[in-house]
Amino acid sequence: MHVDLYVCIIIAVVCAVVAGVICFIWGTEHRKKTAEYTIGSAEQEAKRIVSDAIKTAEAKKKEAILEGKDEIHRQRTEVERELNERRKEVQRQERRIQQKEETLDKKMEALEAKEEVLNNKHKQVEERLAEADALKKSQFDMLEKISGFTMEQAKEYLLNSLDNELTHEKAVKLMEFEQQTREEAEKAAREIISTAIQRCAADHVAEATISVVPLPNDEMKGRIIGREGRNIRAIETMTGVDLIIDDTPEAITLSCFEPVRREVARIALEHLIADGRIHPARIEETIEKARREVDATIKQEGERAVLEAGINGIHPELVKLLGRLRYRTSYGQNVLNHSLEVSYLAGMMASELGIDPSVARRAGLLHDIGKALDHEIEGSHVDIGVEVARKYKENDAVIHAIQAHHGDVEAKSIAACLVQAADAISAARPGARRENVENYIKRLEKLEELASSFEGVEQCFAIQAGREIRIMVKPEAVNDDQMVLLARQICKKIESDLEYPGQIKVNIIRESRAIEYAK
Repeated sequence: MHVDLYVCIIIAVVCAVVAGVICFIWGTEHRKKTAEYTIGSAEQEAKRIVSDAIKTAEAKKKEAILEGKDEIHRQRTEVERELNERRKEVQRQERRIQQKEETLDKKMEALEAKEEVLNNKHKQVEERLAEADALKKSQFDMLEKISGFTMEQAKEYLLNSLDNELTHEKAVKLMEFEQQTREEAEKAAREIISTAIQRCAADHVAEATISVVPLPNDEMKGRIIGREGRNIRAIETMTGVDLIIDDTPEAITLSCFEPVRREVARIALEHLIADGRIHPARIEETIEKARREVDATIKQEGERAVLEAGINGIHPELVKLLGRLRYRTSYGQNVLNHSLEVSYLAGMMASELGIDPSVARRAGLLHDIGKALDHEIEGSHVDIGVEVARKYKENDAVIHAIQAHHGDVEAKSIAACLVQAADAISAARPGARRENVENYIKRLEKLEELASSFEGVEQCFAIQAGREIRIMVKPEAVNDDQMVLLARQICKKIESDLEYPGQIKVNIIRESRAIEYAK
């Protein structure tokens, strides 16, 4: 029974496998027929598409050929038109060139004709020049016979005449130009300087350093001298000042070139006289106290001067040197007051000219700073002032103004010129300075001697305290035109050789007289 079951199962499986194989074979055949049918349809479709494409390509080919033919025809037309235009342009250029050639030929013919005419005229000119030279030579020969001069003598005569005429014209022009320039410059300078002077309030007589100490009585002289002169020796040794005790009643004279030491001695001596105790120990103490007082006064005076001048940024050592000028005089004029005056005047003139007044005021205040040290250092106060200003880092404009304020170097800035003018104004104003008779006479004699050194000067006289010199010239040696040149030369010589306050007027007088006597 079990065997039958297995047989049945096997038969069933075999039947299933057979059925599957039959079905696979039938399906494969069916797909093959279907594929063959589909391929046949696709080939027909492809043939149709290719046929349509060929037809379309043929149509487009015909269209492209037609378009190409049209484009070729159009381009050919344009090229032919452009060639025609260029051919016409070439023809026009040829005609123009032909016309120019004809014109040039005509001009060449005209130029040849003119050249021939010019050659003829040139020949005529040469012939006439030869005739003129011959005529000129004959005229020169005739002129030499008539005048009695050779050609060289005549040239010399004409040159001398021309030189005299030119001298006259030069003198006239120079006088006119100088007069005009002087009038314009003097007018502007007078207005600026007068304005500055009016605005500057200064003492009429400058203060001078006092070197005489009054005594309450003549007995005080003996106490100051001391036993065997020990007191006076102590004072002179500690201060460096000479005490002159003579027959002058109730007074002692202090002699010293250094004004600060003289001031220390004066203050110390006044304190000793007031105290009454005069002995070497007390003298040393009093002198040291007086020295501190003078140092404090120097500092205060320097700060006051800087404050009054309206200047800032000055080195403290320069401030102290300014204070030392309080005890320095020049021709009786206090140097610190003079420096302040110069600072005011220079600043005001700078303001009138429309420039910055600060540099002018600074240079004016410091222009005589060298006088504070000229008793201690060799050299002029100008050189000392320049060195001190450089040492304490003053700016170049101030240093140049200090260097140029006495004309040692040429003033190259407006500030330097203003300091020169302000210095002259402050020194030359009435009552500012005094001058001893000996120096005054020497200055006048030197001025007259300088003027007499010029050729043609007969006499000269310095008048108005040396502010004018009148010069009498020989009329046969100096004519009217040469007077102008002579006056200018004398002015140049005075400016270069002499030192003087203010200005000097050179007045030249030429007088011709004819004298006869009726008998």
